[in-house]
Amino acid sequence: FFELPPPGQNVVHVMLLFSLHRLEQLLSCFCQLFEDPVLSGLPTRSIIQTNTQFLKMRVQLSTALFLVACGVTSAFAPTATNSVCRNNLNNVPLFMSTEAASLNGADVADVEIPTKLPSDVGMDYVPLATMLATGQLAEADQFTRDALIVLAGSKAKGRDFVYFTEVKNIPSTDLATIERLWNKFSGGKFGYSVQKKKWRQSKGDFEVWCKKIGWTTTDGEVERKKRWFGASEFTYDVKKAPEGHLPLTSALRGTSLIKALLNHPVWDNDDWTKEP
Repeated sequence: FFELPPPGQNVVHVMLLFSLHRLEQLLSCFCQLFEDPVLSGLPTRSIIQTNTQFLKMRVQLSTALFLVACGVTSAFAPTATNSVCRNNLNNVPLFMSTEAASLNGADVADVEIPTKLPSDVGMDYVPLATMLATGQLAEADQFTRDALIVLAGSKAKGRDFVYFTEVKNIPSTDLATIERLWNKFSGGKFGYSVQKKKWRQSKGDFEVWCKKIGWTTTDGEVERKKRWFGASEFTYDVKKAPEGHLPLTSALRGTSLIKALLNHPVWDNDDWTKEP
């Protein structure tokens, strides 16, 4: 920490980077606390709201860390020419777009984070929208699974996974909101509706379907399912991943959960595609 900063950074950048890392660690501890309804002692609705508020703060911190690490001097007060997206509620620059990470300055257009994200249970989907807009696909994937656990009522029962019989409890409004976000920020490449299309193309054959959406890999001449836990083997990149690759759904307890999600009534028509 006390060494000279690398080229492109000054002492202020280094100090701010260190401070943000420490604050992010504290927020992580709080998030872990509020993820546990037994420890928090809060009703389910309060847990949802608290989780999403902390998650939103972590997303902002992560983006700030990225900006500072890249030596962006105006990370927290950029000019109109900076490549950041703006929260359309107060026009405050907060997040860098996915394109901003790979392109320079004026070549990057601002990314607008949608805020009209309806939910029947008061779930805040701005964090999910932000993660997807800024290319944080692994985090967005985890957020989606956590959201389904709450929406299906599994969290209230003290479980961190969804039974296939609980999928019917997930409000169509919320599933539609999640799907529109995945579709929007992947250019129509990711989402449950895309996976459903691939399922039909595979004629309901799970093994064929997994191969089609890139959930398999090969070790020598042996084909197997990609590993999820530990160092994930899945592809969190819109350009590199095949259609339908994300979001992930666990099949450790069989394929019933995946089938239930793909057969949810929300997909019976195209109403889910309509923006609120």
